Amino acid sequence: MSTAIEIEGIHKVYETGAAKVHALLGVDLQVEAGEMMAIVGPSGSGKTTFMEIPGCLSRPTRGTYRLGGRDVAEIDEDGLARLRGETIGFVFQSFNLLPRLSATENVELPLGYRSVPRRERRDRARAALERVGLGHRTEHTPTQMSGGERQRVAVARALVGEPSLVLADEPTGNLDSATGDGILELLRDIHGGGATVVVVTHDADIASRAPRRVTLRDGRIESDERGAA
Repeated sequence: MSTAIEIEGIHKVYETGAAKVHALLGVDLQVEAGEMMAIVGPSGSGKTTFMEIPGCLSRPTRGTYRLGGRDVAEIDEDGLARLRGETIGFVFQSFNLLPRLSATENVELPLGYRSVPRRERRDRARAALERVGLGHRTEHTPTQMSGGERQRVAVARALVGEPSLVLADEPTGNLDSATGDGILELLRDIHGGGATVVVVTHDADIASRAPRRVTLRDGRIESDERGAA
């Protein structure tokens, strides 16, 4: 099995005036292609900062990150934008949907950045919405949907480009437990289709159902456990 994510000695320091915040302190981690794992830890442990590194949303202050064997430090900003658009799907706690666009139009957005023809974008977006159980809500806007439905739209947007890596940052954080369970099952289905899936969560119950669980505390990996989910 090939390695999807290789992180070696990653540090991330934020500077605000004279103050320095050390969010990550020498993190080492490998994630195999096709693996599903959860990153868990208390607030302030560095979970969201960690997700920004493999998502190519932020560069580390020090250390090495390779995505699919490629050193990300050698890629310029335009190249990173292409990499994110072609390889990575994101699911965020706050959904990050455009309120005036329909579900279909929101899901289409990543394909527009890749110059996919309009008709194909529409067809693929509707197919992705069908996959997450929203085939009957394709023309509704986010304001006409429940929180669980909005998160399903966000999952559809993440998978429409058929990414090899899906990163979900607290995807169940704003949802009740039953709806959150449904979102977790969708992510497990995506993993079953061959994608590498990393779920960042503060919820130990959600993390316990992932095949691999990495606990962060104070910017360091405290534990790395594998077992039946």
